[in-house]
Amino acid sequence: MERTVIIDALQCAGEGQLINVRGWVRSRRGNKNVSFIALNDGSTIKNIQIVVDLAQFPEENLKPVTTGSCISATGHLVASQGSGQAVEIQLTELEVYGTADPEQYPLQKKGLSMEYLRTIAHLRPRTNTFGAVFRIRHNMAMAIHNYFHEHGFFYFHTPIITASDCEGAGQMFQVTTKNLYNLKKDDEGKIDYSDDFFGKQTSLTVSGQLEGELAAMALGKIYTFGPTFRAENSNTPRHLAEFWMIEPEVAFIQKDELMDLEEDFIKYCVRWALEHCKDDLEFLNQFVDKGLIARLESVVNTDFVRLTYTEGIKILQEAVKNGKKFEFPCTWGDDLASEHERYLVEEHFNKPVIMSDYPKDIKAFYMKINEDDKTVQGTDVLFPQIGEIIGGSVREESLDKLNSEIERRDIPMKDMWWYLDTRRFGAAPHAGFGLGFERLLLFVTGMQNIRDVIPFPRTPKTAEF
Repeated sequence: MERTVIIDALQCAGEGQLINVRGWVRSRRGNKNVSFIALNDGSTIKNIQIVVDLAQFPEENLKPVTTGSCISATGHLVASQGSGQAVEIQLTELEVYGTADPEQYPLQKKGLSMEYLRTIAHLRPRTNTFGAVFRIRHNMAMAIHNYFHEHGFFYFHTPIITASDCEGAGQMFQVTTKNLYNLKKDDEGKIDYSDDFFGKQTSLTVSGQLEGELAAMALGKIYTFGPTFRAENSNTPRHLAEFWMIEPEVAFIQKDELMDLEEDFIKYCVRWALEHCKDDLEFLNQFVDKGLIARLESVVNTDFVRLTYTEGIKILQEAVKNGKKFEFPCTWGDDLASEHERYLVEEHFNKPVIMSDYPKDIKAFYMKINEDDKTVQGTDVLFPQIGEIIGGSVREESLDKLNSEIERRDIPMKDMWWYLDTRRFGAAPHAGFGLGFERLLLFVTGMQNIRDVIPFPRTPKTAEF
């Protein structure tokens, strides 16, 4: 018999129709006459209840049906006698696909900690919380692709293996086929990469932005959406060594238009979650973060504040004068810490902020320098609970200005001649931003740790599964 997924079964009308559902048992309870099986197949946060008449199915036959076991249940769909669900299935036929020993199955108990669940990341998608998170993750990916497709952007695939370091930070994972036990070195004692697979030193990408810029110089509007890697030794609830980035790049736009794009894009994604993930958000709102839905709705329904870095510093310094205590200093020229960003968003304005015009020395070499020669046209979106969720800027299109900034910072560009060519041949004004996908998911799900919005987190000393 053809299977009906549970999300559809719960919407079925026809009283008494025979259907088949398959999934994993969340619980089984009952008395000497009847047994109730709560079954979930991942299609929805909601379980369907299977009612078993013990006169037809002896208890002995139900022994393998324990929490975590996988079954196929066929029966008549009827209006539910109990509260909590509109319909239930009266069992006529049962098949057990896979058992789960109650003594060994680790998802028996309720109230398991997030830390413990990370140690069994291969099983945690079966919990209500992580089922909800990963369905929302899928929906957010769909929202991103839909938004850019509807707005005339082209999805552009940038390389994962690269010889360039976009951020200039040097915190990159090397990719090599060399024998690490017998490294060939040159006369100066440096590693000779001539016999390596690519004939040069290569790494996993930290960003697709530079390649995205050259695509925008041909296609006009592009976006990338792919994995990126940072070898930062950061054990914080906001950092991963492997994460996903969305990076649109657009020719012929200025700073104000870039900020418009950032605001419109992120509101679209949050609105999509509210419209397409209602059941999962309601669950997370009840059990993970009671202010979640209200916060999502407030972002969609408010205009973001637009604020220069200099204005932001003045507000923070005024707060310090009035008794606010920050762990980190906030003088002009300092990079803002998350606590500063969150103060502006959560306490001072009580709404998202797009901050622009940062000091040039705390931002990347490719950002367009303002006429004051002190600040650059960076445009970062700051969100409640997260801090910076988007980092963007107008890019410097002048070859001379870009070269002078590269020289001032002493950035090695020998492997990035192609990037400078985009300024040498038909340079155009352009701008773009980067959004860490998992940062967006933290906001949309209300989860507190970035390790809990990606299926298999990669962090220092952790590469399980």
